[in-house]
Amino acid sequence: MRKLFYLLIATLVLVSCGNDSKKKTGENQAEEIQSNRIEVLYFHGAQRCITCRAIETNTEALLDSLYSKEKADGKIIYKVIDISKKENEAIADKYEVTWSSLFVNGWKDGKENVNNMTEFSFSNAKNTPDKFKEGIKSKIDELLKQL
Repeated sequence: MRKLFYLLIATLVLVSCGNDSKKKTGENQAEEIQSNRIEVLYFHGAQRCITCRAIETNTEALLDSLYSKEKADGKIIYKVIDISKKENEAIADKYEVTWSSLFVNGWKDGKENVNNMTEFSFSNAKNTPDKFKEGIKSKIDELLKQL
């Protein structure tokens, strides 16, 4: 009986020591979050109009054609976020997003420079995609110079 008790205690100690890996992962994520970068965040709901889809398509085309190296290096991070999903509520609340939106944000030394490009995007993505791409490119280039 005593051996069983000691075996149980030893097992609990070993199992509890294994939980430290989650903390290390969280610390690594915090370090990664603090790195200098540009985040291109496209928010959308479950149902999207033609213009909403044009924003996503043109943003992806621009990033893939002109910034593939920066994406691979982690200097530019592109995220498509479905605001209708529960797990995305926190980020939608952070940026006060309630419908399709596009943000091009710069991070430098842990500080975020938020650029809401939603109005510009809806005005240009569908009917004047070249103007849309040039505007987003201009903002990204401006932020890249600040990194």
